[in-house]
Amino acid sequence: MTSLSDLNSAPEVTQYAGEHLTELHALASSEPQDHAVTELAELPTEETVAVAGSAPSAAVVPQRGHQTASCAAVSVELQNEDPAVLAWSLVCDEEMMPKEPYAWPIQDMVQCSSLPTEVPYHEVLWRDWEDLSAKPCELEQVSKNTPLFEFRVMSYNILAQDLVEQSLDLYLHCHPNILNWNYRLPNLLQEIQHWDPDVLCLQEVQENHYLEQLEPTFKGMGFTCFYKRRTGKKTDGCAVCYKHSRFQLISFSPIEYFRPGLDILNRDNVGLVLLLQPVLPEGLDLKAVSPLCVANTHVLFNPRRGDIKLAQMALLLAEIDKIAKTTEGSYYPVILCGDLNSVPDSPLYKFIRNGELSYHGMPAWKVSGQEDFSQQSYSRRMLAPLWPSSLGVTDNCQYVTLCQPKKQDRRKYSRDFLLRFHYCDLACERPAHLVLLEGVTDAKPDRPPHWPKPAAMVKDPDPQPFVPRSSGIIQHGLNLTSVYSHFLPQRGRPEVTTMPMGLGTTVDYIFYSAEPVENRNRGGRRLYQDGALKLLGRLSLLSEDVLLMANGLPNPFCSSDHLCLLASFGLEIASLREG
Repeated sequence: MTSLSDLNSAPEVTQYAGEHLTELHALASSEPQDHAVTELAELPTEETVAVAGSAPSAAVVPQRGHQTASCAAVSVELQNEDPAVLAWSLVCDEEMMPKEPYAWPIQDMVQCSSLPTEVPYHEVLWRDWEDLSAKPCELEQVSKNTPLFEFRVMSYNILAQDLVEQSLDLYLHCHPNILNWNYRLPNLLQEIQHWDPDVLCLQEVQENHYLEQLEPTFKGMGFTCFYKRRTGKKTDGCAVCYKHSRFQLISFSPIEYFRPGLDILNRDNVGLVLLLQPVLPEGLDLKAVSPLCVANTHVLFNPRRGDIKLAQMALLLAEIDKIAKTTEGSYYPVILCGDLNSVPDSPLYKFIRNGELSYHGMPAWKVSGQEDFSQQSYSRRMLAPLWPSSLGVTDNCQYVTLCQPKKQDRRKYSRDFLLRFHYCDLACERPAHLVLLEGVTDAKPDRPPHWPKPAAMVKDPDPQPFVPRSSGIIQHGLNLTSVYSHFLPQRGRPEVTTMPMGLGTTVDYIFYSAEPVENRNRGGRRLYQDGALKLLGRLSLLSEDVLLMANGLPNPFCSSDHLCLLASFGLEIASLREG
């Protein structure tokens, strides 16, 4: 097994990025940029160094040796020592934005030369760490004396190599060599090691790469790993890894969304749900801090089949409901990560965040908001119920076996039990007011020889609770909100997590448990405040225009077609709470 240090020093890691570095040096020496330097110098110090609501930050250099969880701030003087970093910071300045939109660079590819020195992508496409623990909250002021169990969670679609090779037309803007797995793997590992998460949720993890390279490397980094491959002939899946020094496993539940015979669940996507117990310092009772439920999934991509996406999400939420529910009927804190292939404020997003969706009659393509098919003559519309009762999931996204019947005397009897009364005496009697039709209602049906004799009224040995189905409304009670706001106020642009064919969008999320604010909503959006699980910080995302300057995703510095998501949380330690 190749070590991480060997991978970082491999020749492939330092090749094929020279073109971008040359362009950055050219930008650093151009006349317009000199003018931008003057404008930059005239800005107030606070605007130059820090972003409002975030910690001071700039280019982040990966740590050598011991990896720390903090994001060190780098001074402006240090930026000036590196022309490439300075050039990138100036290009990112709003004053340098071109008036015309960027053309997606597919043709006229230039052969890339080797990179003179190892330049981690953080020094080019750096991302600010936003410290939210010090930000005053108008809804709730967290006591500074409340002790917290702090941890970091990363969600990352790392782009399975088989999917790259099956869809090369999506990556025509990339030099072929940067798509090579031997080039991409060290970059991905370096990025994960740099940000040092305690819980790692990965999507598009190719099975052979996981078994041969990723899992052994992660174990060397102190992780315990769980993996679920997609069903059918797919070669990738999802993985959840956690630091065994920070968490202990309580339960692990893989989920397969494929259900034979159900058109609404005929795809091979999967998910994972883990219940973890935080590990406290010696001398503290583990029960002083709540267990944590972590879920990870990769939902169907097809923009036209929002009905399938909703059914898959309902199955995942039902599993979370089962795993995270306490004996008192409440829920342990939940963190839901994944590539949901749905954009912010789409019906699927609103369903997760607001806990309710009225879907009856809605075109299926609208669910994810990925594309607009309104001009097409035919569009699939969703009808209630969205999935059959045989799935065993209610419209509240709970398993039937966990639900109490509305009335104890209302039961759904099994088919075999009801068939026993098909030829009973009462069923064969002709009603007195039935119109007599010769050959139709004048004959008494004969019981087939093989049919069992009618039995007396007995209790069904396999009764099922009566489960009422709503008229096109699905709900859940997990109270989830997003780590990210999906908008960059300092740039006035939407956040981006991926760039298919050069078009930036958000499809990756980290949702977490929060407390809804009573009688508070804004434009149909439920408002939340921190509960036992507190959001302490997050790694900022980038905008489409910035990523286009780096030739989109993937590029020589970022080896996936998705950006990683990273958030810091705190769980209250009950036994140490003040008072």
